[in-house]
Amino acid sequence: MCGIVGYIGTQGASDILIEGLRKLEYRGYDSAGIATLSEGKINLVRAKGKLHNLQTKLDGQVMLGQVGIGHTRWATHGKPEEHNAHPHLDGSRRVAVVQNGIVENYRELRDRLKQQGCIFVTETDTEVIPNLVAEQLDVMRSAGELEQLASPLTEAVRRVVNHLEGAFAIAVLCVDYPDEIVVARQQAPLVLGFGQGEFFCASDTPAILPYTRAVVPLENGEMATLTPLGVEIYNFAGDRLKRHPHILSGTSVATEKHGFRHYMLKEIYEQPGVVRACLDAYINPDWTEDSNLNPIATQVPEALYQNLEQIQIVACGTSWHAALVGKYLIEQLAGVPTQVQYASEFRYAPPPVTANTLIIGVTQSGETADTLSAISMEQDRRTGLAPQFQPRLLGITNRMQSTLTRLVDYAIDTHAGIEIGVAATKTFMAQLMAFYAVALDLAYRRNMLSKSRVSEIVRSLRQLPMQLESTMQEQEQVVEQLAHDFSETQDFIFIGRGINFPIALEGALKLKEISYIHAEGYPAGEMKHGPIALLDAKVPVVAIAMPGSVYEKVLSNAQEAKARDARLIGVTPASAPHAAEMFDDLLPVLEVDELLSPILSVVPLQFLAYHIAARRGLDVDQPRNLAKSVTVE
Repeated sequence: MCGIVGYIGTQGASDILIEGLRKLEYRGYDSAGIATLSEGKINLVRAKGKLHNLQTKLDGQVMLGQVGIGHTRWATHGKPEEHNAHPHLDGSRRVAVVQNGIVENYRELRDRLKQQGCIFVTETDTEVIPNLVAEQLDVMRSAGELEQLASPLTEAVRRVVNHLEGAFAIAVLCVDYPDEIVVARQQAPLVLGFGQGEFFCASDTPAILPYTRAVVPLENGEMATLTPLGVEIYNFAGDRLKRHPHILSGTSVATEKHGFRHYMLKEIYEQPGVVRACLDAYINPDWTEDSNLNPIATQVPEALYQNLEQIQIVACGTSWHAALVGKYLIEQLAGVPTQVQYASEFRYAPPPVTANTLIIGVTQSGETADTLSAISMEQDRRTGLAPQFQPRLLGITNRMQSTLTRLVDYAIDTHAGIEIGVAATKTFMAQLMAFYAVALDLAYRRNMLSKSRVSEIVRSLRQLPMQLESTMQEQEQVVEQLAHDFSETQDFIFIGRGINFPIALEGALKLKEISYIHAEGYPAGEMKHGPIALLDAKVPVVAIAMPGSVYEKVLSNAQEAKARDARLIGVTPASAPHAAEMFDDLLPVLEVDELLSPILSVVPLQFLAYHIAARRGLDVDQPRNLAKSVTVE
């Protein structure tokens, strides 16, 4: 969840580390620190809070060293205080370590080290690692092994990681081996970067893109030694591995704010472009209503869809909401029974193994720990069974050089580009587009839709970018003014039905994430079965009322809320019947096919969350306690 950066080369390390950490701020963090090696000692600077606090402590200092590691921490063990910030040192201050993830057996390891005289000064799980590395170096020194090894530090780290349980990525420095950084990865992302006479490691590529696009992502159970002369990669058994760098595409380059106040606002406005990119990638340019071609160009292998009887989708957070829309589309267009599971729950209460079942994992980063574990578990429990039970795994992700893409049989790229704001906006939109492609692809292969209906949907999809732009032009100023009324509001309710119920959930989540206002999303028809007790004049209700099969039902449910004095906000076309008289406030959207309405209806909810949070003076792009990529369980 937090960020690791490492550098070894010919330049001063500290500035590169700070800039790398700045590129990883979007991942979420509550403290930061760097360590460099020079003149036989570790130079360590850490600070609670944002990077500018660390920069302030560094100003005026000369932090020497051409090798170093840096870290932004998202607290799991121990409060977000400076003494718990990374890097952590061993008792003799000769080994420094940064870590992402959780060492699940750290208590057992710490207790053993304490019995041997180790003194611990933090509440973190990470602190056991430098002490274990130092211990292994002492063991090898006593046994006379150091002279026999090309890299004693590599061997010490290798022995240590084989005793760690959990998910982790680490980078290690040692005063005794000043020309080395040793890194290791197990269930937490870590990528190596290859420059001209300099080498890098990082949790994510934006940290190293200013210096190189030649990278090697480490796999689970792999480690590497970085020196000024190159990089050597091993598995945890110590076997040398051959890996070749690949070049990241230009779309991987992190962008700036381009005049927007926050990344989140910029990314909301990037959504029409994201939809265009998805349409270019997903719609077969040669398809016409008169042809026998598949209208969808994602090229998912036929083996994944053959004789399909059921689909299981696993996801977390915003991706879970996109999956709920996907379930609706797949069932209504392609007729395939579909279940959506929280990945974190799926792992511990999986459904019975069923025949001819496709498992779809949805994760923006491709590194979400719960989703990856759910996919891996499904692969393991199906492998070796009869052919109809064999694993069929499809991924939907925004990062095609991620762990997810290496786990699944095939992955669909969502083409959103790097998203810096922690609260997902354009990546949610891209996931929706991916599910439209999956549903239409399945419907075509199963012959579930007429050519005229497919043509109608494709034509409507192609109009969406322009309709999004129109909606945004009309809405932001309206929403910004409306947001002034809610700076002191403590509770919100969002309601929707059918394909827009997941959008109600997503609207509530966005408001919670960045404004810290308690908000809940409900199926509109469920309001009278309990939640209506929450309503009064202090609890606004946002109703998503898009014309279609459930429009009148939503209006009826909204009327029930209005009768309880709730301020009623409608996301609906201004021309829709009864809209003006029903709602206290309108967030108007264009009228489109109900099937496509989530693409438009989510935008005013994103604006609403953004402007309320901005009005309250909150950190919109990096809300408290949240991380962009949740790489721990």
